[in-house]
Amino acid sequence: MAANKERTTYSVVSYFCGCGGLDLGFRGGFKYHNEDYKRLPFNILKAYDNESRCVETYNDYFGADHAEVMDLSTAKPKRIPKADILIGGFPCQEFSSCGPLGGLESERGQLYQTLIAYMKEHTPVMVVGENVINLERMEKGKVLNTIRDDLAKTGYEVRVWKMFAPDYGIPQRRTRLIFMCVRSDVFKKYGFPKEPTPLFKDNHRSVEWAIGDLVGITDNTVPNQGEYFGASKAKKGNGQGDESNKKDKPAYTIRANPKSRVQFHYSLERRLTVRECARIQTFPDDFTFKFSKTVNISQIGNAVPPMLAYLVAKSVAEYLGKMEGEKT
Repeated sequence: MAANKERTTYSVVSYFCGCGGLDLGFRGGFKYHNEDYKRLPFNILKAYDNESRCVETYNDYFGADHAEVMDLSTAKPKRIPKADILIGGFPCQEFSSCGPLGGLESERGQLYQTLIAYMKEHTPVMVVGENVINLERMEKGKVLNTIRDDLAKTGYEVRVWKMFAPDYGIPQRRTRLIFMCVRSDVFKKYGFPKEPTPLFKDNHRSVEWAIGDLVGITDNTVPNQGEYFGASKAKKGNGQGDESNKKDKPAYTIRANPKSRVQFHYSLERRLTVRECARIQTFPDDFTFKFSKTVNISQIGNAVPPMLAYLVAKSVAEYLGKMEGEKT
């Protein structure tokens, strides 16, 4: 851990960074809905993803060449920087209820092992992983238990936080599992970080709260606001993605594989725009997406909501700060 005159900073390596939602939460230093999310004491040394367009989006926001295209399944951990903390939303498609559900038997379902390879090589103080809620349900919990046990065998204590996004102020019905891994020698002295308090449990923010100010904007004066799919509803039934959001409720989950079936606005006769999806995911308006609508919304839907990531990162920062305080 590197100290400076103002405060201790902690180095971070990011696996499966996508367009950068988890990383933005750890870095902080952004504004969302007129609320400032101050910089946190984390320095992201390097970020990796195998999708070149995600890496482009990431570098457009965080700075050129900050992220690198890499197939982590074949990467050599020795060639990756040693960091205090490893973070990573390991691919969830094999565990998602709307994905292929290949589970641990699939090649993609085994990608959490790349975190373990890094842990064995560099023994970071902490590892923070993220995945979908369906992981908890697969094979009656066996899949989740296997991943948790495999992480623990590397010399870490592991706790899984189940976070329902609206309970934490995110205007979207989305539940995520956070894997909080603390190296065993550190855990013996300091335990686990404190799970964030769900301050909005009885007062969920609505989709109107998130995007109501965009109703009259039909162009890209707000980045990506003029971009949306024109597809009509399916002729039969009410297929996934054909729902209309409810004005006074959190939005439906922004999905990573929408094609043209992004949910409808709560009051306008159209589907949500790329910017509205980004807002619902709590990306700041200066975080822009330059590819096709399908690619952009896929990147947004795959991301960890930066606000949710920020709450996790803040808890980690407080934990590490307390640790440093007790050492001095």
